[in-house]
Amino acid sequence: MTRVAAIDCGTNSIRLLVADVHTATTHTEVERSMEIVRLGQGVDRTGMLDPTALDRTLAATAAYAERCRELGVERVRFVATSATRDAGNRQQFVDGVRDLLGVEPEVVTGAEEAALAFRGAASVLGPARHPAPYLVVDIGGGSTELVLGSEDPEAAVSVDVGSVRLTERHLADDPPTPEQVAAARDDVHAALDGADVPLGRARTLVGLAGSVTTVTAHALGLPRYERRRIDGASLPVPQVLASCRALTTASREQRAAMPFMHPGRVDVIGAGALVWAEIVSRVAEEVDAAGGRLAHVVTSEHDILDGIALSLA
Repeated sequence: MTRVAAIDCGTNSIRLLVADVHTATTHTEVERSMEIVRLGQGVDRTGMLDPTALDRTLAATAAYAERCRELGVERVRFVATSATRDAGNRQQFVDGVRDLLGVEPEVVTGAEEAALAFRGAASVLGPARHPAPYLVVDIGGGSTELVLGSEDPEAAVSVDVGSVRLTERHLADDPPTPEQVAAARDDVHAALDGADVPLGRARTLVGLAGSVTTVTAHALGLPRYERRRIDGASLPVPQVLASCRALTTASREQRAAMPFMHPGRVDVIGAGALVWAEIVSRVAEEVDAAGGRLAHVVTSEHDILDGIALSLA
C-alpha cells in the first residue's frame, strides 16, 4: 500500500484526492477536497493566465501541500488540463507549483486527460451492473473529454467546449437569451460533429465532474449536495434533459438559491448543463440509429482524480 496525492487543476477548480493505493486498479479514499479558483478566467479571450487567478490557484496549491504533509503522503502527481494547455504564460504557473509541492506539474494533452478520466470511472464500473462499452464524458471548465472503451480506452477525443469557456463566449445575460443559448449550442454541435468517437457503440453513458453531478443533484431534488446519493445514480434520459434545461434557463439568483449548488458554479452551471444535454441527446440518437436504446444515464463521482491516484500504483 502506498499513500498518494492526486491533484487535478482544471479551468474552474483545483481538487485533491489523498488515497491509499493497493493495486493498479484498487484504492481507498482518505480525503477528497475542492476549491473553485477559476484558473481559466479569461484564457479563451486573452490566451494568458490572469495574475489574480494564478494567485488564487497557487494559494490553494500551498494549502494542499501542507495537507499532504499532515497526512503522510509518499507520492504526489499534479495534473493541469485545459486552461494551462492554452495559456502563453503557463511556465509561471509550472514554476510556482514546483516550488510549493516539489514535483513537476504535468500539463497533459487532451488525450491523456481523457485516458485518466476513463481509468478513474472504469475502476468502479462493472459489467454486472453496467454493460460495456462505456462512453465516459468528463465536462470541465475549458474542455470536454469523451472516451469509449470497456476495460481500456478504445477511442477518445477532447473538445474545446466547457462550462467556463461557453459562459464567457456566449452566455452574458442573466438569464441568457434564447439567441445566446442557441449560439452556445451551435458550438457544442460543431465540436461533436468533429469528434472521432463512435458514440452509437456505447451501451452505458457515464458523466463525470461538477456540471454533471450538479445536474444529477437537481434531478434527484436533493436538499443539499450528497455525494453518496449522486455517485452511481442512474437517471432516465428525459429526467436528465429536463434538469439541464432548467439549469440553463434559470437566473443566477435562482441557481444560487438551490441548496445543492456550490457557490463557485452558480455563474457557469448553465453552460455546463447545456453541454451535458447536447451530449446526452446526441448519444441517444446515435445509439438508436445503431439499433440500440439509451434509456438511462449514469453519474460517477470517480473521475480523473481517481485515475491520477491509480497511475501512482
